[in-house]
Parts: sequence; C-alpha cells; structure tokens
Amino acid sequence: MSETLHIVGGGMAGSEAAWQAANAGVRVVIHEMRPKVETFAHRTGNLAEMVCSNSFRSDDSEQNAVGLLHWEMRAANGLIMATADAHRLPAGGALAVDRDPFSEAVTARLMAHPNISVSYEEVTELPDQGHWIIATGPLTSSALGQAIQAETGADALAFFDAIAPIVYAESVNMDVAWMQSRYDKGETEEERTAYLNCPMDKPQYEAFIDALLAADKTEFHEGETAGYFDGCLPIEVMAERGRETLRHGPMKPVGLTNAHKPEEKAYAVVQLRRDNALGTLFNIVGFQTKMKYGAQTDVFRMIPGLENASFARLGGIHRNTFINSPTLLDGNMRLKSRPNIRFAGQITGVEGYVESAAMGLLAGRMAAAELAGQPLTPPPGTTAMGALITHITGGAEAKTFQPMNVNFGLFPPVDGLRGGRRGRKDRYKAYTDRAKEEWQAWLATTD
Repeated sequence: MSETLHIVGGGMAGSEAAWQAANAGVRVVIHEMRPKVETFAHRTGNLAEMVCSNSFRSDDSEQNAVGLLHWEMRAANGLIMATADAHRLPAGGALAVDRDPFSEAVTARLMAHPNISVSYEEVTELPDQGHWIIATGPLTSSALGQAIQAETGADALAFFDAIAPIVYAESVNMDVAWMQSRYDKGETEEERTAYLNCPMDKPQYEAFIDALLAADKTEFHEGETAGYFDGCLPIEVMAERGRETLRHGPMKPVGLTNAHKPEEKAYAVVQLRRDNALGTLFNIVGFQTKMKYGAQTDVFRMIPGLENASFARLGGIHRNTFINSPTLLDGNMRLKSRPNIRFAGQITGVEGYVESAAMGLLAGRMAAAELAGQPLTPPPGTTAMGALITHITGGAEAKTFQPMNVNFGLFPPVDGLRGGRRGRKDRYKAYTDRAKEEWQAWLATTD
C-alpha cells in the first residue's frame, strides 16, 4: 500500500489507530509534539502516557459495558489492552496498570513496527491533502484547536478535567488504614486486598467537608467556563452539591470492614488504589481536585491514616476540548467538510482511556480499509464500540452533546427482558452475549 496515513497525537487513541492501520499494511506516521512541545499534565515524551488515573475501570465483560469494551478490543488485537494486561496491577474487579512501564511498552512496540514512524513536531493546521486522523485528545494545542474551530465554524466545546493526587505508600499509617477491595472482590488474595482504606467517623467526615468547602481553589482564566464532565468532578464540586454527596460517591463505606475495628461501621471511607507494580504509590480514588497545592496537603492530611502523607503528585485541573461530533462527523468518523480527515479519541466526545483507545481502533481500521479501496461499515450498534460510534456520530442530541463513557444506556434493548433493577443482571448478560456474537461476526468481515 503506497499511501501514508498521518496520525496527529500519540495518546491512547493515536497509538491504537497506528497499530491497527500498520497491521493492515498501511504506512503510518505518528505526529506527536511531545517532548519538544510540552503540556502541563504530561511528564514524559512516551506515547500513550497516562496523565490522570491508572485505571481502565471494570474488567467484567458480562455485567459491565466497560468490561465488554475491553473484551472487544482484545478480540481485535488491540495494542492498548494487550499492553495493559501485561502490566496489570491488583485492583479487585478493575483493570489498573503500572503506568510508566505501560507507556514505555506501548512506545517500544510502536517504534519497532516496520510500518510506523514518529515525527516529533507540532501540527498546527488541518491538512488539505493526504489521509489524516486527528487524535490529539483533551490537551489539543491552542494552534490546532483554533484551526479546528475555524474549519468547523462552531465554538469549541470544553470542560475541565481534574487529576487525582498520588501518595507514597510508606507514608500511610497502617495502624489506621487497611487493605481490602470493596465486597472482597477478586479471584486472588492480592485482588481482594488491592485497595488501601481510610475510615472516617461522622465528626471527622463533617470536619473534612468543612475544610474542603473552605479551601483555596484554582481560579479560572477570564472567558473560561467550568462545564465539568460528571465522571470526573472535583471532590469540592461534589461537596458543594450537598454535604452527603461524597459519602454516597467516592467515599461510600459499603462493602468494607475495618480490619482494626471490625465491630465499628465507618461513616465514610477514602480508598486509595495501587498506582505502580512496586506498590510504592497509591492514588486517591475519585479525588480529582482543583484545590491549590498548599490547601490539598492540609485537607488530605485530615483523612485518618494520611496524617503524615507524602505526595508524589498533587491534584490538578486542565482544559479538556472536544468537538460537536454529531454535527461534524459522518458515520466513518470523517469530518464532513474535509473527508480526508478523521477524528478519534476524547476529542470526539467519548470519555475515558478505554473509550478513547476504542475510537482509535475503529478510526485506524476504517482509514486502512479506505486506503485499500474497501470502505468499512461501522460495527453494529449492539456492540460496545458500535454503541459509542453511533452515539457520537448521530445518536446524541447535538444541542446538548457532552462527553460520554460507554454504558448500557447506549445499547438497543433486548426484546422480552424485564426492566428495572431486579432484571438488571439478566439484561446486562443478554447485552454482552449479543454484543460478543455480533462483534466477532463484524470482525470476520474485516479480515
């Protein structure tokens, strides 16, 4: 195949798109501006660097839409999932990875592929010629963002994404904290004890909420608005919605028994998830924040067990840009006004590492098929990937379009199944059984 596919952005989506297209025989150039042009959130020049959580969320492919997406990507020879599996950390029923070895391994495999090369230059314009995938993610550079805005004629949509802090494990007081996954979830002892848990009684919780609400916060620049994605709300924003919000969200005490005081029921529990294979770093689950650094250390050290915590990284906040895909993209993820350009990843309005990589997988396969003169029909909407692409390319209401995680609400219903919470287990299993069968059938047509 003589023509070259250019991919702008070497994150989850760009890396997966390059892998899929290169394996189909396409010559690929990844254009990654780092490390020459840095962002405040990235630390390295590696491809597929994880800048927020180290979790790919649930790995349950029978009862969870994210786990189903994992399954579909594995079935499609996905690089991101294969590398995540190779660098997996204990996390109960979730798939968490050792983030630095993960990105290093993705980079090494892509650099070793005979059909892939990397150009470390910033792309600032939308190209008129050639075949391109824009997968620049939530931190699209200002220059390219302006070029996209000028082409689409629409205001760029944006929300703010917050980063959770990371704690050194040795600084956690294990006389207070204990190791346990919620409901003892996991097949091995390591999985069942994958999380650090810090309990709070009611007075401690109330004092924590007071401090959280009073803490100094990051101010937005003039002209910016804070339209947060609900899946990544800063904890102080959650607290502002009601004093009990955190206790019924990331600090819920259910499914946990204090190993030090098994007879006492905690009023709230802060969980920390292992962030590296050595077990030396733990991130505070669900604690994305826009508090200023000094305030973060003061407030987080109010958590029992973290009185003397040392932080490898404090939380942060950044702008996350996405396009109004339902109005701008066709069913093959091409920009309607410039069909030589596809978009993939978070910039299309999907949310999360897995969803971003999945859209990269589809964009890479679609671009390769088009270059081979065999345009690819999108996967059925009954599959996880099909449900996502259907949502962003027309299924969502354009006027209220917001970033979306994969979820069963995007799937067509299965006839004859009971609705409501009591029928949920059978319904979800029916969704995933149907999706797996139809995903495998769709994959067979692409070979």
